[in-house]
Amino acid sequence: MKTDQALHALAALAHAIRLSVFRLLVQAGPDGMPAGRIAELMRMPASSLSFHLKELHRAGLLASRQDGRSIIYMARYETMNDLLAYLTDNCCGGNPCSPVTGCTTSESPS
Repeated sequence: MKTDQALHALAALAHAIRLSVFRLLVQAGPDGMPAGRIAELMRMPASSLSFHLKELHRAGLLASRQDGRSIIYMARYETMNDLLAYLTDNCCGGNPCSPVTGCTTSESPS
């Protein structure tokens, strides 16, 4: 992932509603969820939700497909994984990270 792509994805997620929608769709799994159901669960009007879905879609964090009269939105796990990889690239000097100390080496990270 390039820096500009990471910035675009992070900017899209830097809003409470968009972050909640993205987390909801990650939890929904690869089948995704209809826009109407997302609006119900988020307790917001479809018109407001549409703006947020568009921002997440433009950032490459969501995919969508038509299913009859509904639009189904799915989290793009590959983009999420690319973003996580970008954020942790060179973490701990390339050594695996420990959940307790951050690094598995005896040296502390700088």
